[in-house]
Amino acid sequence: MKRLLAVIAACLLVPALAGCAPTRALAGKPAASTAPAGGVAGMDSGRDIVLAVANPLDPAPTHAGSNLLGYSPAANYGSGQRAASALADIEKAYGVHTITGWPIKALGLYCVVMQPPPGVDRDALIARLAADARVQLAQPLQDYTVYGDADSAQTGGRRYNDPYTDLQRGFVETRAAVAHTVTQGDGVHVAVVDTGADMSHPDLRDHVRDAGDAVDGDAARYNGDRHGTEVAGIIAAEGDNHQGMVGMAPKARISVYKACWYPQPDKGARCNSFTLAKALAAVNDTDARIVNLSLGGPADPLLGKLLAQLLERGRIVVAALPPGGGTGGFPDNAPGVLVVRSSDTSPAAPGILSAPGKDILTTQPGGGYDFSSGSSMAAAHVSGILALLLSISPRLDAAKARDILLRTSSVTHGMLEVDAAAAVAALGAERRKP
Repeated sequence: MKRLLAVIAACLLVPALAGCAPTRALAGKPAASTAPAGGVAGMDSGRDIVLAVANPLDPAPTHAGSNLLGYSPAANYGSGQRAASALADIEKAYGVHTITGWPIKALGLYCVVMQPPPGVDRDALIARLAADARVQLAQPLQDYTVYGDADSAQTGGRRYNDPYTDLQRGFVETRAAVAHTVTQGDGVHVAVVDTGADMSHPDLRDHVRDAGDAVDGDAARYNGDRHGTEVAGIIAAEGDNHQGMVGMAPKARISVYKACWYPQPDKGARCNSFTLAKALAAVNDTDARIVNLSLGGPADPLLGKLLAQLLERGRIVVAALPPGGGTGGFPDNAPGVLVVRSSDTSPAAPGILSAPGKDILTTQPGGGYDFSSGSSMAAAHVSGILALLLSISPRLDAAKARDILLRTSSVTHGMLEVDAAAAVAALGAERRKP
């Protein structure tokens, strides 16, 4: 099979979209960027094409997915001569214009987002490009959305001094406080691919391991993003700090890779093939065992390739069930992905996990707290419980984790939901067997 992705020769001549790739952050803040504002926002999923060419290089180690300025600095992984020549020839032959490009070291490819010439049918052009021997992948640029609101009692177990704990419906119903008498997810690394998040939030700032921005490099917008802040808080908000709430795994570490943004302040967040590919490539270069994808959209060849690689390397990927309930797109259609719906009174489809997703109290930008709803919040609860399980059994795989979560789920207020305490107890019992 052909491998994926491509980028453009123009990227060798003009500054690439620096900061589009998630890079290692300092002091819990997203990496600085010189990205031109609006670069990603200017892409059009109804017009643009994602294209990839082979990029054979033997580079010095660097963080995957980084955007570089041609061959400078020479020690970094960028575009080789073969990729540059192929892309220049493709531009000339087809009249396409490159918007931006990036290397994906793990796949040995160089990707570009290209704009077709005016008046050319995109599907026909993609078919012609796909038949070109120089092209490893040609596909439409596609849009994705996060699954949450557009606006958006401790019963036994460990006691916390955080004032809002009893208001945390998901925390209470999944019996997380009981599970915390055994584990709080110590040291488990969770990657959150989402919008940005408030890295300075008092319930998050000490739990951020890395932060990256695949959208525009705007630190203010990154820290002001709501959806990623909500998801991160459910997973790993600080416990026993006399403020706010407690995460499902309050001693886990999170990395937040911004791949989604808000086109309008009062609308839901969106992502696209370009931003998600860069974020997934960056996650692939880390040791994160859990990858939370509270988002979704159409099936996508490039994203499917990157997701398959994460799964092959033992990452446990958690996805939110789309609002319509179907599982035919990215990332929910990939075998091995743990798909989570918001709890319901009706039975779930086989293999689908159920977790609290309605009226969930969680962190908000600016150091605040509010309620939010959606399968995004349900997925975050499951990612937190997985962190508890992995802290007990670091080699736990996705299939075993899904089995434990399904068979220990219980009915609460008439709705089937995952049970953190029961899952931790079941895993502990299995490990004690001779």
